[in-house]
Amino acid sequence: MSTMTINVGHSVEERTEHLLSQMTLEEKLGQLGAVWATDLIDNQKHFVQAKAEQKIASGIGHVSRVGAVSLLKPQASAAVANDIQAYLVKQTRLGIPAIVHEESCAGYMARDATTFPQAIGLAATWAPELIEEMAGVIRTQMRAVGAHHGLAPVLDVCRDPRWGRVEETFGEDPYLISRIGVAYIRGLQNHDLREGVVATGKHFLGYGTTEGGLNWSPAHIPERELREIFALPFWAAIQEAGIASMMNAYHELDGIPCGASKELMVDFLRDEMGFDGVVVSDYFTLDMLKVYHRVAADKAEAALLGLEAGIDIELPATDCYGDPLRQALKDGRIRMDLIDLSVSRVLRQKFQLGLFENPYVDIN
Repeated sequence: MSTMTINVGHSVEERTEHLLSQMTLEEKLGQLGAVWATDLIDNQKHFVQAKAEQKIASGIGHVSRVGAVSLLKPQASAAVANDIQAYLVKQTRLGIPAIVHEESCAGYMARDATTFPQAIGLAATWAPELIEEMAGVIRTQMRAVGAHHGLAPVLDVCRDPRWGRVEETFGEDPYLISRIGVAYIRGLQNHDLREGVVATGKHFLGYGTTEGGLNWSPAHIPERELREIFALPFWAAIQEAGIASMMNAYHELDGIPCGASKELMVDFLRDEMGFDGVVVSDYFTLDMLKVYHRVAADKAEAALLGLEAGIDIELPATDCYGDPLRQALKDGRIRMDLIDLSVSRVLRQKFQLGLFENPYVDIN
């Protein structure tokens, strides 16, 4: 690893640019993807280096849900997270640590963690200061086991009680949602991400009013209503709380899947609303562009649509952003600068989290 990469005397931007300049294509693609923690452990739930050499030899952006999918107690879960980081730091060429993400809507969703009321109950407190304190507890528990990224809060404005995810939301009022959401983000991220957990605003955008109240079904929302009602909590998350991550919605908005909409995810979210963090895909979003929405002929086209729409990391595991993206680049279907842009966002967030200085946790 170069001196500038580890030298905290340089700015995050300088370190990001320098590290990016050293990376091969394989290393860049690694940062755009993820791996399930279960793909790196054996039946006894011990880290297996041979599996890591198969899955993450060129590095990886995220590790998906070490604590949740392993069902390990906190100390053992933290030990596995440390083993994964040790492999990445010591055994890969550039030594880039991974971000570990977990679900955190109503608490860190893993064994022996504290479970709080579901989001609809949290909103019913009308007490932002209490929610910020609660999110601080979630942050502490997640950081203690080596997790750095929470897939919450849900900022959807729910306008159809038939929808099966109502309990995950803060309700139907955009102002209340924004107040509770901002409090949650501040508590989770802390004033300094080196001691915080990345919050993820989801699902962008208009997910709480789909046809028939059905999950994944289309939404038809006039532009003024989309901006003034459904986007309001996301505006607050960006402008007031500095949210560090966003997640696309599964559904299509006026005929265009959110995960393939440059107009929504780049022109509106980034250019107009001012979001400058990392966009993670909702689980299996890119593959759904092919098999569910049928707007992509193959996984390479799904990767192209996702990257052009500003989706930086494919969750929960690398699929379209692996071999299909590599082939799309080889065929001249996608520009290298789009890949570099997303990789730089991922690296920047890892520097902001302090992972290059200390990727490990004290299991005791």
